[in-house]
Amino acid sequence: MNIINRFNKKQRFLICCGAYVLIIVIMIAVTAGSTGGQAVQTVQNATEAPTESATAAPTQPPNTHMIDGVPCIQQAGLSAGCETYACTMLLQFLGYDIDEYQFADNYLITSLTSWGDDGTHYGPDMNSAMAGTAYMGFGIYAPAMAKSMNNYFKAVGSKQTATALEGVPLEQLCKDYVDKDIPVMVWATTWMEEPYDAHSWVVDYVDENAKAKIGDTVWWKEHEHCLVLIGYDEEEYYFADSYKGAVSHFEKDLVKERYEQIGTMAIVVQ
Repeated sequence: MNIINRFNKKQRFLICCGAYVLIIVIMIAVTAGSTGGQAVQTVQNATEAPTESATAAPTQPPNTHMIDGVPCIQQAGLSAGCETYACTMLLQFLGYDIDEYQFADNYLITSLTSWGDDGTHYGPDMNSAMAGTAYMGFGIYAPAMAKSMNNYFKAVGSKQTATALEGVPLEQLCKDYVDKDIPVMVWATTWMEEPYDAHSWVVDYVDENAKAKIGDTVWWKEHEHCLVLIGYDEEEYYFADSYKGAVSHFEKDLVKERYEQIGTMAIVVQ
């Protein structure tokens, strides 16, 4: 006979109720244990997540680099001397004790412009010399400016060398030099304004860097300006700018256009 039948109807009822209660208690206990484990895991994850995020965070924004310590000298006494100011800012950053007037008076290669009896305007190839002077003139291009700077390095017994670059994209200048904390002199325009042919003359002075011949006609572009490239971010390039006397920054595509319009010229010192 089944063991449960040994009890009377009332006893059998009580046994069934007790078994049912016991089953419910066991189910509650199992559910609580599972939830508790999840809670512990959730707390652990909440504790670990900030540490992982902080460790993975970059120390600076991507595609950004700035060179610290390049002085910005306000262009004042040398009204035509933006190249001399840029050169002086670069030299001072490198530790040389020189100002813009010392450089302009002693090392800058110049060739005055003049007017002939017939009204012809004469002047140098700007790849060979400054057209005029830094006090009153037009401009000087990278080959002649690098030659001027190397005259200075030779005079002070430095082994450093200024190298004129042409046709090197701005992105490459940043990769090769700025990223290595080497500032770069670049030719563009004041405030990145549109340049235009403003003055012309017949060439009467050339050297080994000339692109024109004696008797050729060359043009100087209005707004031609020399700055020191010191940094960049996703959208802009940054310059030590004598015209502003501070750091200026302009949209990359605009700088690229002006840089190309003036001749994609630059100078690095190494």
